[in-house]
Amino acid sequence: MSTIKGKVWKFGDDVNTDEIIPARHLVTTDPKELAKYVMEDIDPDFAKKVGEGDIIIAGKNFGCGSSREHAPLAIKGAGISAVIAESFARIFFRNAINLGIPVIESPEIVKDAEEGDILQIDMEQGIVKNLTKGKEYKIKKLPKSLQKVLEAGGLMEYAKSQIKGD
Repeated sequence: MSTIKGKVWKFGDDVNTDEIIPARHLVTTDPKELAKYVMEDIDPDFAKKVGEGDIIIAGKNFGCGSSREHAPLAIKGAGISAVIAESFARIFFRNAINLGIPVIESPEIVKDAEEGDILQIDMEQGIVKNLTKGKEYKIKKLPKSLQKVLEAGGLMEYAKSQIKGD
């Protein structure tokens, strides 16, 4: 997996799936269409401000609520390259991995990083650098099996590669 570099967007604790993508927009599974409404109930202008490769940082229990896959799909459609949180709702964590979105649990990074900081993430080495502040953090590496899913771009792409014998 290549290095990820992006600008931080910071959110608080208990961001639920309905806040990530409100239920009123669940009429599609098109990531680009969902992206237009990502985080709109927290920040109505977020979808207009976020850029390709940016990184969401949040507090505890990110992605709580329903098990809807639309939430990480909207995040991916918006171009978010990773989500770092103090902790994740388990179903959101796995849905994000399945869609190829790196998710990192790190209370230290959440505490230190500020909105607008630029982070560089190396999932393979288990290192996150805050380029704005000149700080480096060790993160727990995901198991190799999950790293392979992320490298393939998600579970479906990984499964296709396995069927082909790649």
